Amino acid sequence: MSEPAPSGDERRQNPEIRARFVEAYEVLEPFFDPAYAWAGHTHEHLAYRALHERFPQMSPQEVQILVEAARRVFSHRRAPAPG
Repeated sequence: MSEPAPSGDERRQNPEIRARFVEAYEVLEPFFDPAYAWAGHTHEHLAYRALHERFPQMSPQEVQILVEAARRVFSHRRAPAPG
């Protein structure tokens, strides 16, 4: 495991992906929403295709990174507040 970055230092190696995340999340959000699930399963497998179609210049690795990050953010936002 790598050490945390010192304050003020950017630990991400690809700032273009970070900059694209907000737009990518808007594309991906419906694929993780349980309201659109089919038989209790999300459509995560379709999220990869949708993102690649929206950003054809992205490599498969970049698509994977954004889908995984969006899944984590969506799970975190949907989790009930502790307390």
